Amino acid sequence: MESPSKSDVRRLALVDKLADHVLAHGLVTASLRPLAKAAGTSDRMLLYYFPDKSEIIAATLQCIAARMVAAMSEHVSPEPLSLDALSQRLSAFLFEDRFWPYMCVWLELASRAGRGDPLYTPIAAAIGHGFLEWGEAQLAAPDPETRARDAAKLLVRIEGMVLVRAIGLRAVVERSLS
Repeated sequence: MESPSKSDVRRLALVDKLADHVLAHGLVTASLRPLAKAAGTSDRMLLYYFPDKSEIIAATLQCIAARMVAAMSEHVSPEPLSLDALSQRLSAFLFEDRFWPYMCVWLELASRAGRGDPLYTPIAAAIGHGFLEWGEAQLAAPDPETRARDAAKLLVRIEGMVLVRAIGLRAVVERSLS
């Protein structure tokens, strides 16, 4: 296998810094100059490593999604769980302070996708499908159809909780889990 080029290594390092920046400040600060500053480079150098801003954003969001999946994989149950048990387990770590920035970026991404933004819509859909697959792999169900239905319920349930917490009603989310 061929080792990555210096350009590839530099690009990955930039994406890592960009992901840190977006997680800390959100997509609202994802214009070229603030991103370049966060990466410790110029906007021209960013465009040297990426063809355009869309590629920068896509690579950054893919990095954030990969980090999110890695964090979620730390919480995989050794055996499949019921929908309610998995909802409890998942919400317990999704709402932790260290994980909440991922949820905030997810809300921004979903909002932009909901407005039909051609950059954000396919990225949001891919992340949503990834979550469904993750849920299906974690759920106990008598058959694949029930497992797929329960994964869909899990996605909708968790997204509702994220939105309700984001608008300042954390106690409502906690009450829904008891």
